[in-house]
Amino acid sequence: MAYTISDKLDWIMIFILEFGRKHGLTMKQAFNYLNRYQGMAFLDKHYDYVHTQSFKSMVDDITEYCHKKGGGL
Repeated sequence: MAYTISDKLDWIMIFILEFGRKHGLTMKQAFNYLNRYQGMAFLDKHYDYVHTQSFKSMVDDITEYCHKKGGGL
C-alpha cells in the first residue's frame, strides 16, 4: 500500500512527540537522539510495519533499538 509523505510525516512527528514525553525530552532533543542512534532511519525504512503498532509499543521498541546502537536512554 502506498502512503503519502504527509501521512508518514504526521505519524513520525507524533512518534517523536511521544518518544520525547516518555523520556522527558523536547521534540528537538528527541529528534536528535533518534537521528543519532538510527531510530529515524528505522522508522523510515519500516514505516509499513511501525505505523500499525501502538505508539507505546513502538516507543519501547525504538528505545531498545537505539540503546543497542549506543544510546543511553
